[in-house]
Amino acid sequence: MKITQLTKLALVIFALSGFAACSSTGEETAASESQTQSSSSSSGSSQSAAEAAAAAAAAAEERMRRSALATRVFYFDFDVSEFRGSDREVLNFHARDLAANPRKRIRLEGHADERGTREYNLALGERRANGILNYLIVNGAARNQIETVSYGEERPADRATSEAAYQRNRRVEIVDM
Repeated sequence: MKITQLTKLALVIFALSGFAACSSTGEETAASESQTQSSSSSSGSSQSAAEAAAAAAAAAEERMRRSALATRVFYFDFDVSEFRGSDREVLNFHARDLAANPRKRIRLEGHADERGTREYNLALGERRANGILNYLIVNGAARNQIETVSYGEERPADRATSEAAYQRNRRVEIVDM
């Protein structure tokens, strides 16, 4: 969404620089030499505006990439092993990062809240980790870069017994190896 805003801003700047370069001063006589200088400076200013917009878009993309790669915990709804749709973009950045760095290794640690049997929660944590594993592989990561483990309810992030605590415990964490 920020890239779209930056692109619109760049187009507005580009259009305004074009209008400014093409506006007449109202004088009837102008030397052909000054016209040549004016057209070359307007193409230079529009070119620098386009370069500035491209640089701003690249900087915004890099900030988004860093922010996405800093996100290492993905939360799940109660008794669900499919990650949330809002996590797709962040997982895409992780997949691209793994594809770009073939020597990088990660571990996906699946967790569940304390409700349910120990066996069920171990299986649920494993399904959660495998769901993210499969998504990363489909989007460019190699299988040999990723290890999965399920801790079920054994390593809670929050030991309280509230719904908010349960929510923090239903997660998959990405850990660098």
